[in-house]
Amino acid sequence: MKVILLKNVQNLGVRNEIKEVPAGYANNFLIPKKLAIAATKETIAQLENQLKIEEMKAEESLKEVESLVAKLDGHEIIIPVKVGKEGQVYEPVTKQKIADYLKKEGFEIGKNQVVLENSIKELGEFNVKISFEHNLEAEIRLIIVEKEEEI
Repeated sequence: MKVILLKNVQNLGVRNEIKEVPAGYANNFLIPKKLAIAATKETIAQLENQLKIEEMKAEESLKEVESLVAKLDGHEIIIPVKVGKEGQVYEPVTKQKIADYLKKEGFEIGKNQVVLENSIKELGEFNVKISFEHNLEAEIRLIIVEKEEEI
């Protein structure tokens, strides 16, 4: 019996794949557990339409992400931090702080997209990667400066 998998099934196949399975396995396990449906002409046509729609959405998403990466790549942000008398940084620059500064500049970036092994605890210039879906990355220039005293 041919079935269309609705979910990934271990040792059988992945979602939206058409597989030939024993009728008992399909009727007693896959279909009742909503892991698959019978592959008829109608369901195969629906699957093909659904895959076309998903492909168009993925292409649109890729274009949006590519556009954002192009705008963000090479972008420079300056983050002022409090510094002690001996030059020690009181407030380290974290992924969250970088994401917040990018949001202030109009980029919707989450802290999980900022690739940073450890918080930055010194003044200077740093290159920081921002990761996106579709395995795309942008690199920004981060400048950490001493916060001027408020009078």
